[in-house]
Amino acid sequence: CPREFGQTSAPGEIKMDYSDIQTIEHDVLVVGAGGAGIRAAIECASGGLSTGIISKSLLGKAHTVMAEGGIAASLGNVDSRDNWKIHFRDTMRGGKFLNQWRMAELHAKQAPDRVRELEEWGAVFDRTDKGLINQRNFGGHRYPRLAHVGDRTGLEIIRTLQDFCVHHGISTHMECTGLDIILDEGKVSGLLAYWRETGRFVLFKAKAIILATGGGGKAWKVTSNSWEYTGDGLGMAYRAGAELMDMEFTQFHPTGMVWPPSVKGILVTEGVRGDGGVLLNSEGERFMFNYIPEKFASETADTEEEASRWLDGDREARRPPELLTRDVVARAIKKEVEAGRGSPNGGAFLDIASRRPAEFIKKKLPSMYHQFKELAEIDITEEPMEVGPTLHYFMGGIRVNSDSQQTNVPGLFACGECAGGMHGANRLGGNSLSDLLVFGKLAGDGAANYINSLTGQLKCGNEEVGKIIKDATDILNREEGKNPYLVHEELQSIMQTFVSIVRTGEELEAGLDKLQELKADIKKVSAHASAQYNPGWNEALDLKNLIVTAEAVTRAALIRQESRGAHTRLDFAGEHEEGLEYNIVIKRTDSGMSAEKVKRENPPKELADIGFASLAELEGGEIGA
Repeated sequence: CPREFGQTSAPGEIKMDYSDIQTIEHDVLVVGAGGAGIRAAIECASGGLSTGIISKSLLGKAHTVMAEGGIAASLGNVDSRDNWKIHFRDTMRGGKFLNQWRMAELHAKQAPDRVRELEEWGAVFDRTDKGLINQRNFGGHRYPRLAHVGDRTGLEIIRTLQDFCVHHGISTHMECTGLDIILDEGKVSGLLAYWRETGRFVLFKAKAIILATGGGGKAWKVTSNSWEYTGDGLGMAYRAGAELMDMEFTQFHPTGMVWPPSVKGILVTEGVRGDGGVLLNSEGERFMFNYIPEKFASETADTEEEASRWLDGDREARRPPELLTRDVVARAIKKEVEAGRGSPNGGAFLDIASRRPAEFIKKKLPSMYHQFKELAEIDITEEPMEVGPTLHYFMGGIRVNSDSQQTNVPGLFACGECAGGMHGANRLGGNSLSDLLVFGKLAGDGAANYINSLTGQLKCGNEEVGKIIKDATDILNREEGKNPYLVHEELQSIMQTFVSIVRTGEELEAGLDKLQELKADIKKVSAHASAQYNPGWNEALDLKNLIVTAEAVTRAALIRQESRGAHTRLDFAGEHEEGLEYNIVIKRTDSGMSAEKVKRENPPKELADIGFASLAELEGGEIGA
């Protein structure tokens, strides 16, 4: 009840007594305990800063664990021709050249060091015959590039980082959800959160905040994301005055479980295809040969002859079409289903049983073997899996400086999936894990440098804290109101119907209208009066971030009138040259959410030369430093 924390003596005037609120002070507060958050915290703590992490769930239950296939880094252990320039080129081409050039450069150059660092910290990778870190093929990558631990790579990353984190004495605050960022004269000074168990508020005072909260997949009905992914960092950053960018690019992973309904959307790792699995339709046809973009074939093949063979359906071509970029594979499965050639439950068949021995599958894909055995009662060593597209990842996010990861709000940083720019219009598989390691470290460096430059004391104002508390507790004090679970379901239905894997302007406008109507319902949600153990209240609080996320995606998708990467407009087929000239930036204004095109800077010549170079030039060392 708000009476616990203060009282209102006049309309709009909130008097607060800080003794009512638990207060914790850190130099840096990291919001989110996935790979990006922990890596950022380690960097801050290593520099002598008092560092705290808040985790919406339990430590170790991060979405990083879901990343099963591997970490993309040009180690060159399996194919010595690989190097950072080719990784950079693959990333830019996969992102349809809409990536932030500097971010893609930093990522490609630093990823190998971050992987070796993990190994030094105790990560146990699969090995080649020579004892080197093993690497596997993945969609969009020229060479076997993904360092892996079976199909449990993300789990090993979290295990390693958490162990390192604990031994650094970093404070971890679990089952604690951030509500909003507090500013002092435009600079970050703290964050108000609440303990999910007791419902009590906690004020974190901090000189810098690093957001590492992931995306907002729970705005869709079919998603690989779990309950935590409600766009918390996106919403908090937006309300604090930070900009969002590239929000129209939402990745639908081509292979999520489609049966049974209780597990629909759960991820099936790309590692299944990387280790030889193939996609079949209901007629037993390996249909991906029918969907190879001619441009991609000519860029990927070693020779024009191989590209022609590939496009002609030659099953012996070097790279399997199942490892095309995720947007291409996801749309292909959707088209097969629409043509009546889908699996019984509205997907496609993913077959590795006929391609690899049972022992190989159990060794290389143990998580997938157990996942299907336990959840779908299917033995993937004997029969194919049913898979279909599932909302998986946000390429867009909070707009940051490429080198420091700082937003336009002083003291506010972002890294990992909640930060935009690195992946452009489409992310390559495996790049998310190297992304969180590279930019987690850079965010930690950026926060440390910012704090060292600060002068004076920062304050957390009573009025701002009081307003956040009042907004949160109003939900508990309503005698009647909308059911937050039903409102969430309506939001998911809107996004699944109108802002899905393929889009039209008419559908997006209709979806935007419905989201505007839904805002009124969100303002009227209620939950029973006790804040303790109150999942209804938790759900209601999540809605304010979900609606920001959903509206931002829809507005950006409406403005981008072309089809590029993961953003497909049926009414604007193909990529338009003008589409490379801008990013769509989302801002908060007095009149509501603004979405506008912001002109992109031209890339540095040395990076443009690498990005647009032929493979022969790069492999021969003719281009690039």
